[in-house]
This record gives sequence, structure tokens and C-alpha cells, in this order.
Amino acid sequence: MQTRRQRLTTGLAAGTLICSLGAAVADTPQRTHEDRAKVAAILQPPTDFTAPEPFEAKPAGAATVRVIDTTDAFSLPSANIADEMAFSLGNALFQKLWIAAPASTKGSDGLGPLHNARACQDCHLKDGRAPAPTDEGVVPGTFLLRLGLPDLQAIAAHVADPTYGFQLQTSAAPGQTAEGRVTVAWTPLPVTLSDGTVVTLRKPSYGVAALGYGPLDTATVLSPRAAPQMIGLGLLEAIPADEILSREDPDDTNADGISGRANRVDDQLGRFGLKAGQPSLRDQSAQAFFADMGLSTDLHPDPWGDCTASQPACVTAPHGQEPGTRDGLEVDRESLDLVTYYARNLGVPARRKLDDPATLRGKEIFHSLNCVGCHTPKHVTARLPDQPEQSFQLIWPYTDLLLHDMGEALADGLPEHLASGSEWRTPPLWGLGLTQQVSPNAGFLHDGRARTILEAILWHGGEAEAQRNAVIDLAPEDRAALLTFLESL
Repeated sequence: MQTRRQRLTTGLAAGTLICSLGAAVADTPQRTHEDRAKVAAILQPPTDFTAPEPFEAKPAGAATVRVIDTTDAFSLPSANIADEMAFSLGNALFQKLWIAAPASTKGSDGLGPLHNARACQDCHLKDGRAPAPTDEGVVPGTFLLRLGLPDLQAIAAHVADPTYGFQLQTSAAPGQTAEGRVTVAWTPLPVTLSDGTVVTLRKPSYGVAALGYGPLDTATVLSPRAAPQMIGLGLLEAIPADEILSREDPDDTNADGISGRANRVDDQLGRFGLKAGQPSLRDQSAQAFFADMGLSTDLHPDPWGDCTASQPACVTAPHGQEPGTRDGLEVDRESLDLVTYYARNLGVPARRKLDDPATLRGKEIFHSLNCVGCHTPKHVTARLPDQPEQSFQLIWPYTDLLLHDMGEALADGLPEHLASGSEWRTPPLWGLGLTQQVSPNAGFLHDGRARTILEAILWHGGEAEAQRNAVIDLAPEDRAALLTFLESL
């Protein structure tokens, strides 16, 4: 059998008004030689940790928004937004409750027939993270379970379960049968820190119950997913592709134990989704309409969503597509573009306690442990005349947008394009300290299993195992400083 390494495939200013709401930066432009020199100087790592770096207070550059102490902290438009009307219309569509066809409200029908949510906002609560399963094993209805057959010979786009498709649909339109419900059981997993403190993690075991269409394939893998927060996505989309690719090190040539690599979707760089399986925000939005709500778009035109040939009642159910109106789709192109514009322009809150001595000490520890080997602190976006909000901004998302092997404890066994069953895209850390203010029942990591930031660190393995062990060995005051820094992001 091939080893993982053998399987790897390598592969600050505003401008004019936006000219196309649907424009997507799937392949951002190359920099000029002059810009490259400027950016290289700006992105040099810090050497002085006694004070914040220049512009660090504004993690999204000119798009940074003020901090508010309510659940709306992730719902503000970028401070430099070009089209507030488009943002408001996109927000209305993001919150819109869809209904099953047939219905008298033609502009809102087409939900399902099988689905997980009725609105985008159902999963991305207040534009933040989805609620996590509780300690008592209660699984929220918006918690997703991806399904598929693992490819044991090579890493490739995964194959859906032949009966249930790519995702377990936990709700159904009238007259239809839901596919089932997600179950979870927890096993306590104690971890002893260097000072003797015991942190008890909760190890999940996921299952399915009340299956509506017979058993799953015996080889089907269950991949749990809690929807991530929405802030700063347009800025991540605007990071030049070649600069992301320049950070790949699949063979760990620098011997730091970290071998990040990019996911690729056909001939495009994957950026979005927990395994970077979508190349653009428009693709990501269309995928959510399709898989989570069973709504057709120009990218996924089938009105029955993720139903399979084994579910004929779903495939032949009434739908909301009307030839001659709204592009003949349940979510027309203009609506998809507006939702994309909304997602692209949700603002990132400013940093807090930036010059606090504990924050600065924690930042120094973060760098010294090489957490920045995956969580790249800062980037400069491309010059994008048609997207002034994202154009040439110095941003601090703390991600390299690359895939990393996180070890068996976090593995889901499900490949996605080039991502293996143990690889995940480095999540951005901006807004980390506000996560549970916005969504009080949210957890951390891909499935929300971690109830605290420290628990999330202690789940790290694979390429990040050295960093995990170093955090365990830290003096209590240094560990507290590290957490203070992370909570300031």
C-alpha cells in the first residue's frame, strides 16, 4: 500500500464600485514585481513581541468592523462595503425560510423534498458556528452528516452512499420520509497537563437511527460537520492563489513536521469548506442550497437536491422550478449572486486587548511553538478593481488555507477531491474569542466536539502533535497567556 506521502499531489485600498455581484475570485491575478516587494516586506514575521505589529488591530484591513457585545457581532457588513443594498438583499435571502412545493408563494417554494434546514441562517446561527451536540447526546437538527464510500487505493472525490447520497437529510417535505437522524455517544478522554491539571475531552461515536430507506452501504463512512462561521470569507477568496500554493510543502522539505498541501477542484484551487472542497464562495453557496435545502441553482440544476434513484418519491415530488420565470430555477442566478455578495462582505471584528502583556506573551508563545506553520497570521489580498472591499488589504486570518493531516483522532475517513480522510483545511482563527458570544452552544473543530479552545488544541494530532504536546508541557502561566492571545483574535 502506498504511503500518504507517495499519494500526495502537489500540484490596502478601495477602488471602484463592484460591476458584477456574482464575480468570484477563483483564480486571483498575479502581483506586479513592485507589489511583490511591498508584500514580502509587510509579511515578514515579527521579532519584537513587546508591542502589537502595525495595523494588527484591524484583522480585515479597511473591511474591519467595530466590536459589539451581542450575538450580532458577526453580522455587520464590511466597513468599506460598496453596495449596502446588495448586502441587505443578500441578508434577506440568507435568512429566508423556504417552503415545500407546491405553494402559493412561488418565490419561496422548492424546499427539499429532503433537507437539513429551511434557511441558510438555520445552520450558520447569527452568521456564526452551528450549535454542537450536547454532553447528553442531543444532536441539533442542523448538524450535518456527510456520507460516502472511502477510496482505499487513491485519494479522490468520494463516492456517495448508493441509497442516501452525499449527506443524511434529517427533515422532509409533507408526504416524504426523512432519511434518518444523527446520534452521538461520548467517551471521556482525560488528558493530564504538566501541572497535574486534568482536562477531560469527549470522544464522539456517531451513528444513524430511524433510517427511512433501508440500511446504509456496509462501507459507508460517516463524516460529522458543524457549519463554520461566515466572517471574512471574501478576503480569503481574494488571497492570490499562487501565494497559497507557494506555502505547500507536501514532502516536508524543511523538516518542521508540517506538510501542507492544497486541495484542487478540477483545475481550481480549493479554498472553502472544512476540507477546502469548493473553489469559490459562489460554489460553496450553491452547494449549500443543493445539499442542505434541496434547492436548485445554475450550478446544481436538479430540483430534488441530494435524492438518489433509490428514492423515487423524492425525485418525482413537486418542485419549485417554473420554466420561463426566475431562470427556471428554484434559486435564480441573481439570488445566488446576492447571497454570495452577502457572504463575501460579512465584516471581521477588530481585535481586543491587543497590547495586554498576557496577549503579547501568548502571541510570542504561538510563534515559538510554530503554530504559525499552519495558522499563517497575515496575508495581503490581490488588487481587485471590481471588488474594492477585498482589494489589496493586509489581513490577519491565521490560516494558510492548506490541507494538513490532523491524525487519527480527528480523522473522518472520508476523502474529498485530494483531501484524505485525515486531512482538514486550516481553519481561520479570526473571531475565535467571539465564537460562543455569537453562538452560545457552539463548539470548536469540524464537529464541535471541543467545548473550549484548550480542548480544541488537545485534539490536535498528526502534523500538529508536536504543538499539542508542547502546550501540555507549558507552564500554567504561559498556557494561560496563549489562550488569552487566541481569545483576543
